Parts: sequence; C-alpha cells; structure tokens
Amino acid sequence: MQTINSAADRVFRTYAQHCLEPDEDTLFGYLDALHSFNDKLRKAGKGDLFGFADFMALKALRNLFHHEMELLHEIKIIPAERLPLIVIDYGIVCLVDRSVVERAIQREKPEQRDAIRGAFKWYGTVVNIQPCVFNGSVDVFEAVQSADLTPESEAYQEFESSYRDEECNGHPHRVTGEISCAAGSVETVLQEVFRQKPIGRN
Repeated sequence: MQTINSAADRVFRTYAQHCLEPDEDTLFGYLDALHSFNDKLRKAGKGDLFGFADFMALKALRNLFHHEMELLHEIKIIPAERLPLIVIDYGIVCLVDRSVVERAIQREKPEQRDAIRGAFKWYGTVVNIQPCVFNGSVDVFEAVQSADLTPESEAYQEFESSYRDEECNGHPHRVTGEISCAAGSVETVLQEVFRQKPIGRN
C-alpha cells in the first residue's frame, strides 16, 4: 500500500507544481506521475482510471511525449491573467498544436478515440488540454478515496481540503472547460496566442 500511496502523493505534488510553475516539464512530470499511479493501482487490484475519458486523453498525450519528447515544445502554457480577452474557470490555459493531439489519438485503440477526442477542447489549429489536467486530478482523488488509500503529502491534503470545501458550498468538483471571450472569437484569440513567442523564454 505504501507504494500506491507514494504514487498518489507524486500525482498531487506534480499537479501542484504544474499549477504554480507551469511549463512543459511540469506538465510531463504530472502526466508521468498519473501514468505511474494508475499502473500501480491496477496491479494492486484497487481498480484503475481507464473508465475516465480525461485520464485516457492524458495517457494518450503522455505516451506520445514519452516516445517523442521533442513534441513537448509544441505546448504553450499561459496564465489566465495574461489573457484579458477570455474568461475561464481555471488558472491557466495549456495549448497544444492540433496535429500533435491528433497524432496522440491515432496511437490509441480505435474504440477509445472518440472518448479521448471529446475530452479535449478544440479551437481550430490548437487544443486546450488544461481542463483534462484539472478534471483528471479530481478523478485521481476520487480513486484514492474509493480504494481507501492514505496519501500524506501536503499537496494531497491541500487538494482534499479544496474538494471538501466545494462539497460544503455546493460547488462542482470538475470544470466544464468552456471559455468565453470578451471580444471576438475564442478560437481566433487562442490561435493567435499560440502563434506568439512563448512567454518567459528567450
């Protein structure tokens, strides 16, 4: 059990790091931790995450990036406050080139592709994967609860506290991933942002 608890703690630590200092490395760290947790959960006979579309979508990306690490540079992560024209219900937008996501989907089983495609938010030539990251973390938390696991990290405890607060206040645990735009088209804005020079890089 300690191995699974440690794997769960790693998911929440990497999720917290991705939220605080998001870049392609923190994203891949999270995807890798998610994959490892599910593998250990399954091998221990405690269930798995394969029934969740968000997990399957993130797994598809992880598998592609694992074999083609250079594609991580096709990701652009932008804090919401740097996108004044759009309104979202989570802290960052994580955009990936559409062709990369399509390639990831084609590597998966045919019967899973529709569910994976539906989990992502598509905007013309770019795809926002951040809602999957957010909701996938909720899936992990609920799997931890169902399996009676006992992670102990501060990151897990903070996530649990937020989850319980949502319960008490009648707020949903998952985001819809919908984006609204103050002016013009969301699709146009996000595609233009993706074409710009990445923030914080030389």
